[in-house]
Amino acid sequence: MARDEPGRDPEAWDLVVVGAGPAGAAAALGALAAEPGLRVLLLDRADFPRDKCCGDGIAPHVLDVLRTVGAGHVVDGWTPLEQLELSREDRSVTGRMARPVWVVPREVFDARLVEAAVAAGAVLRRHRVRTLAAHAGGTLVDDHLLARVLVGADGAHSVVRTHLGEPNAGRRALALRGYAPTPDSRRGRQVIRYGDRRQPSYAWAFDRGDGLSNVGYGEFVDDHAGPDDEGVTRAILLEQLERLLPGSTEGGTQWRAHHLPLSGWRWDQPDGAVLLAGDAAGLINPMTGEGIYYAVATGVLAGRTAARVLAADEPEQAGRAHRAAVRSLLGRHLHHTWLASRLTRRPEVVDAGIGAAGRSRHAFDALVELGLGDGRITPRLAAGLATELVRGTRPTSSTRPTTRTPRR
Repeated sequence: MARDEPGRDPEAWDLVVVGAGPAGAAAALGALAAEPGLRVLLLDRADFPRDKCCGDGIAPHVLDVLRTVGAGHVVDGWTPLEQLELSREDRSVTGRMARPVWVVPREVFDARLVEAAVAAGAVLRRHRVRTLAAHAGGTLVDDHLLARVLVGADGAHSVVRTHLGEPNAGRRALALRGYAPTPDSRRGRQVIRYGDRRQPSYAWAFDRGDGLSNVGYGEFVDDHAGPDDEGVTRAILLEQLERLLPGSTEGGTQWRAHHLPLSGWRWDQPDGAVLLAGDAAGLINPMTGEGIYYAVATGVLAGRTAARVLAADEPEQAGRAHRAAVRSLLGRHLHHTWLASRLTRRPEVVDAGIGAAGRSRHAFDALVELGLGDGRITPRLAAGLATELVRGTRPTSSTRPTTRTPRR
C-alpha cells in the first residue's frame, strides 16, 4: 500500500489487528461479535490460503471458543480423531480421548478463519507492518494507519511485541513438519513418540483422514545451547523423526521448520491500547508445543476487550483488562504446564506419565487436558505419577513392550 501524502490525516480504524493467523482472525471475530459496527482492519504480510509449520491438531477446546463467535464450522468436512498413542522406547499407551480432535492443514484452517472474520465485517489487507508509533489518537502503523486499539498477533518474531519493549520468550523449541502417506497402522489416531536428545522432545504422526498424515519432530533448543553445541539442523530433525517413527518420512513433502516461543511461569501484558495474543504473546504450551488453543482463546479475549473499552471510550484501559482476562483463563494452567515441562526433562517422569495413563482413565484424560487445553496437574494425576516413579515404570530389556488402554 502506498503511504499517504505528507500532512494528510492517517486512515482511522477502531481496531487494527497485525497478523491474520488464528490469533488475529479470532481477535477480529471476538470484537465484531461484541460490537458488529466496529471498524476492524486485519493486516497480514501473506495472501491466504498460506501454509505454516504446525502439527495441525485442532483440539475441541478451540471449537468451544470459536462457537462463541460464530466460527465453529472451520473443521467441517474433516475427519475427527478419537485415538491417541503415547510412547517412549518400550513403553506405550493407547486410549480413546474424552473428546475428538481434528487434524486440519493450516492452509485450510487459517483461510476459513479469515473468511469468517471478513464475513463478520473485518477488512483484510495484505501489508507487512514495519513501524509503530504512539499517536494522540492511538497507535500509528507505518505512518498512515491509525488504530484506537491495536492487537499484535504477528507470530514468534512479532513487530508489535518489539514495539512494546517486551522481551522475547526465554525458552524456545524448534520443530520440523511435513506431510506423508498414512500407513494402515496409524490410521485414525494421533501418535506421539518421545525422544532422548533434548528433553522433552518428540516425534508425531497425526492422521488427517484423507490418506495423509502431518508428521514431524521437535525439541528444545535454548536451554541446552553451549560453546560445543552442534546446533539443530534440518537433517538432524528429519533423522530423529525417522528414528522414532520409522517410515514416517517416506514420501514426505512440504517440509517446513519453525521456532516456537514457549510459555513461562508467568504471563504479562503491558498497560495501554496495544494488546498481544497467541505466539506474539509468547503463549505456546511448553510441554507439547501446542499453540492454536492459546492463539484462538487469547485472540477472542483481545477482541472482546477492545470492543468493551472502545464502547466506554477508554482504549487506554485495554492492556489492564486484557491482562486480567488472560490470567483468569490461563494463569494457573501456565504454572502447571511450566512445571510439567521441567519435570518431563527427566525420562523417568515421561515413563511415569505413560504408565499412569495406562493404569488410570483419569490420568490419561488429565494429561490430554494439560497438553491440549487449559488443564492442570490434578492431585490424582500427581499421585499416579508418584506411584509409577516409586514402582519403577521401565521394564527390563527382556520384557516385551507394553501397550495399554487406560482403565476406567
